[in-house]
Amino acid sequence: MQIQYNPHTDLLYLRFDHRKQPVVNRRLSEDIVLDIGEDDKIVGIEILRASEHLRLEGLLPISYSIASEKQ
Repeated sequence: MQIQYNPHTDLLYLRFDHRKQPVVNRRLSEDIVLDIGEDDKIVGIEILRASEHLRLEGLLPISYSIASEKQ
């Protein structure tokens, strides 16, 4: 599993499958989107306004990366 957090957009992305594959987005709520891949398996979860929904410091002690924005 890979965790990416972008502090500029407050977006947290949890990726469970690292293979490149087509995905379909399914919005669960205003701030939570599932990426569904092959065999209807969850490939990733995108959480918008993550700091409003989660205690990020509780997640960050595990391995994570901060996504950088392309300029």
